Amino acid sequence: MWVLTVFENDSFRIFEFVEKKEATLALQKYGESAILSFTK
Repeated sequence: MWVLTVFENDSFRIFEFVEKKEATLALQKYGESAILSFTK
């Protein structure tokens, strides 16, 4: 599972993706305010 963490002001949001392609597209949308990681 791919996990995208988006940091905004004093909080954060987490999105989960099954496909890496979907996750990388979302990462491009949020830019430098997000990190992408993989977990089993």
